[in-house]
Amino acid sequence: MSFEDELARARDLDTGELADAIEAIGFECTRCGACCKAAEGAEGTEEHTATVFPDEVRELQAGSEYDWRDVARPMPYGLSEGEDGVEGETFEWALETDGCGDCTFYAEEDGTGACTVHEDRPLICRTYPFSVALDGSSQPMGAAVDRVGDVRAHECEGLGRDIDREHAEELAGALKERAIRELEEAIAVGERYEPANFEAGEVVVHDSEGAKRPDGTPIDE
Repeated sequence: MSFEDELARARDLDTGELADAIEAIGFECTRCGACCKAAEGAEGTEEHTATVFPDEVRELQAGSEYDWRDVARPMPYGLSEGEDGVEGETFEWALETDGCGDCTFYAEEDGTGACTVHEDRPLICRTYPFSVALDGSSQPMGAAVDRVGDVRAHECEGLGRDIDREHAEELAGALKERAIRELEEAIAVGERYEPANFEAGEVVVHDSEGAKRPDGTPIDE
């Protein structure tokens, strides 16, 4: 099925049914911070990697002193270490991380986690630990551990806890919006993509707005 077909499916998603599925799975955030921090994988510590759309980067910059690089970094997939540093071309952006590999906007006090940009956090953060089971929509933090209807649940200690209907409906609306945005982004990236002729030590990021440098500026400027 094409991304265009999946986009039509995403736009037809029933938020009431999504909310029903979220209620059936259950969720309450425990503020453990696991979804914001680096994780231990098979090859050692893996940086927190959460997809962020170009306009979400700008929203996090608005009214602040953040540069693009303070907010986002190139997705690491497709990049490699060359003689002159990291190089290659990749697709999309991830939220920036600190020296420990945690999200740069994550803060912790006495073992309780908090997002320092909570009101402006990206859709992938608003909807975790859930995703929609459509081709072209992402599964954050690995494979699903549960699924009800079109809703997938990903590893989180808050799963299985009671959730009120209002919160479930809020999550359902954000899930639908995210599924639509991810598919629109994928279609736009495909339409604008042209293989990059990058120099040694250069990184090119392809997003829905075209090819960019790691600082977010268009390559053709």
